[in-house]
Amino acid sequence: MTDVMTVTLTKDAPAAHWGNADVTFENNQSVIHLQGGDELRQIQQAARKLRNQGLSKLALEGELWDLHTQWALAQGFATAKSVPEISWTGDEETQQALTDRLASASFARHLINETPENLAPVKLAILAAHWLSEIGGDKVSYRIIEGAELLEDKWVGIHAVGRGSERPPAMLELDYNPLGEDAPVSVALVGKGITFDSGGYSIKASEGMLGMKCDMGGAATVTASLGLAMKQGLNKRVKLFLCCAENLISGHAYKLGDVLTYKNGVSVEVVNTDAEGRLVLADGLQAACETGAPLVIDAATLTGAAVMAVGTNYNAIFSPKSEVLAMAQAKASEVGERVWPLPLDPWHRDMCPSPYADTANSRPMKGGGAGGASNAAGFLWRFVSPEVNWLHMDLASAFADSPNSLWAAGGTSHGMLTITALLQD
Repeated sequence: MTDVMTVTLTKDAPAAHWGNADVTFENNQSVIHLQGGDELRQIQQAARKLRNQGLSKLALEGELWDLHTQWALAQGFATAKSVPEISWTGDEETQQALTDRLASASFARHLINETPENLAPVKLAILAAHWLSEIGGDKVSYRIIEGAELLEDKWVGIHAVGRGSERPPAMLELDYNPLGEDAPVSVALVGKGITFDSGGYSIKASEGMLGMKCDMGGAATVTASLGLAMKQGLNKRVKLFLCCAENLISGHAYKLGDVLTYKNGVSVEVVNTDAEGRLVLADGLQAACETGAPLVIDAATLTGAAVMAVGTNYNAIFSPKSEVLAMAQAKASEVGERVWPLPLDPWHRDMCPSPYADTANSRPMKGGGAGGASNAAGFLWRFVSPEVNWLHMDLASAFADSPNSLWAAGGTSHGMLTITALLQD
């Protein structure tokens, strides 16, 4: 085989000697045979097989390739060790769209796959801010609040979760404003940026801790989404808030039984230091609502319960407003991503009771008990203004612990296109 493999799509069955193979090879060309059903899934699975053949460069040819089919192939062909090298096909607009998608997804994957030692909370904030500034130029401004400064601004959740580490926690406040100084904020994005999650004193087992470099997947996803939207010419004001911390154990770490009183007056008893994501997002959601944005979107690798509910091929979505869920589902469908709504009713806000505070941050049982993903969303709802259209995305599909038929091990960037589409709406 040559360094570059040509790949075409066909709906014809393979020659008899190939049996039921979905990928066949002849000379320096491979053919993906679509066999009905979910064609994008078939293409992504075929791309994984091509990558497993040791191929590193592809050139796409043929009439069946479009934006969505080429992107499905790129998703399956990516690995944690390298950015896919693919020669796109189609018109100039399609090829540019794919190039922009790949650059943004690769940025998110790089952050998610980075070692925890190399990605401290402040560094995560800096890398996100610099990348967006490179794209947006003087339309982007930002501020990084770190360490004790968080308490001056009353961001008690981020500070509490991150104070156990020698490397300070931080909040990134970033403003993308292509319209002028006094333009209203149209959308505010919030991302969970836990650069490593040991579980704190509610310590994780070793096997559960191994993949916790991915716990900043929400921050990476919303940053990549905004960057992609900017590349596409986004012409509305958007603010981004990344809630960055390391959840570690030390003599300075927060403890079970602590009570945090947030900026909005809500008091929270800590009953599980491994339910830290909702504690940092509470700060980010309040900051997002303070902007006056009518739409607030947060993304987080928040609960194992979401993974149990929807698996690793979907992201779970929550909102108290059915029209927001419908909009998110429609946008995800348009870009070939998968989301699924889980329940969120007013009583979910009270599913983590505490005798010492307004609420606890979880329930004192493994995984937070039944309905854990909805209970976590209910907790977050306490920090969202009533008038806001709010979408919470629990990123069950942001990371693959090991290679599978769709993804290489590591970050996936699944969810990026959905959020980008919501920004462009």
